[in-house]
Amino acid sequence: MILRRLGPVPDAALCGGGHNCPDVFELITGDFAVIGTDVTDQVAGCLPPGSGCGPGERIVSIPRRTLVLARSDIPAAL
Repeated sequence: MILRRLGPVPDAALCGGGHNCPDVFELITGDFAVIGTDVTDQVAGCLPPGSGCGPGERIVSIPRRTLVLARSDIPAAL
């Protein structure tokens, strides 16, 4: 299901030996998946109009560094 990691391997020394490490992945479907901190309860009531979090969805936060470092691996086209 996971095709590849986007960005560098997280520093395991900084995130519990490989656990609790934010990460970004490209799936074989072309979609993306992230590992982050669940912030659904904190931000769900503050979403902009037209946005919503469905029953099977969670809102996660990843450090800016994680996404910025993954940017060069994210395809520019659909």
